[in-house]
Amino acid sequence: MTAITYRKVLVDGINVFYREAGEEHEQTLVLLHGFPSSSHMFRNLIPSLSERFHIVAPDYPGYGYSDCPDIRQFSYTFDHLEEVVEEALNSLKLKRFSMYVQDYGAPVGFRLAVKHPEKITAIISQNGNAYQEGFTSFWDAAQPFWSNRNAETEKPIRQLCTLASTIWQYTEGVHDKTHISPDAWTFDQMGLDRPGNVEIQLALFEDYRTNPQLYPQWHAYFRQYQPPLLAVWGKNDPIFGSAGAEAFKRDLPQCEVHLLDTGHFALEEDADAIAQHIIRFLTTKVSA
Repeated sequence: MTAITYRKVLVDGINVFYREAGEEHEQTLVLLHGFPSSSHMFRNLIPSLSERFHIVAPDYPGYGYSDCPDIRQFSYTFDHLEEVVEEALNSLKLKRFSMYVQDYGAPVGFRLAVKHPEKITAIISQNGNAYQEGFTSFWDAAQPFWSNRNAETEKPIRQLCTLASTIWQYTEGVHDKTHISPDAWTFDQMGLDRPGNVEIQLALFEDYRTNPQLYPQWHAYFRQYQPPLLAVWGKNDPIFGSAGAEAFKRDLPQCEVHLLDTGHFALEEDADAIAQHIIRFLTTKVSA
C-alpha cells in the first residue's frame, strides 16, 4: 500500500493543505473536491489509485485543513480559488496532469483547463457540471438570491450550511444509506461550523452565478482540444442531474459516460467502481 502524505504549501500567505501519494509514478491525477467537503472526500479513492498514479488532492481556502481567512481578507470567488489551486500545483512543479472534478471542483478545474489547455491530459467528471442540462430544481432558490441578495433570499442558502442539509447531500439518492459513513458529514459540518464560514459559503454561492456564464468558453475548449473525458455520475444526484453527464457528448463525442445508482457524493458507496473506471480510462486513453 502506497503511503499518503499530508502537507501544506504557502500561496500568497495562505496555507493550502493537500494529500499526496504515488509520487514515483509518471501520470499525475489532481483531485478537486466539492461543497461542503474537502480532500477528505477522496480518502477511500486515493489508496486505490496511488499504486498506479501520482495523486494530489488540495483543500481550497475555507475548506478542510487549509487556512480559512475572513471574507474581508480574502476574495471568495471561483476565479480566486482557481488561482490558488493553480499556484499550489505550480509549487509542486506539475507540468501536465489529469483532473477529477466534483461539484465546486468543476468550475475550479474547468477555469484552469481553459487557461492552460496544454497542462490537461484528461478529465474525470463525477457530478461536476458544465451544462445547463445538469441543473435540477435544487437551483430554484438560487435565482432569487443571485438576482437580489437580501436577508430573505439568503434564508434557503443559509440552510445549506446546516447539519440536516449536509446529511441530505450525502444520503439523498444512494441505494443503501447504511453504506454512508457518518464520518463524511461530521467532518464537513465541523468546517461549516467554524466562525465566519457560513459567510464564506454565502459569498461563493453568490459567485456561482458566474459559472454558467462561462459554459460557452468551456464548451469551446472541449470542442477545440477534445480532452479525453470520463463522466462517472451518481444518476440520482438531486443537485446535478444525469442530463449534465450526457451533455458532454455534444462537444466531446468520444467521451465515456457511466451512470451509477447513487447520489451526489458517489465515492461514498461506489469508490471501488469509480476507481476501476479511472484506472482503465487513464491507462488506455492517456500516455505519460
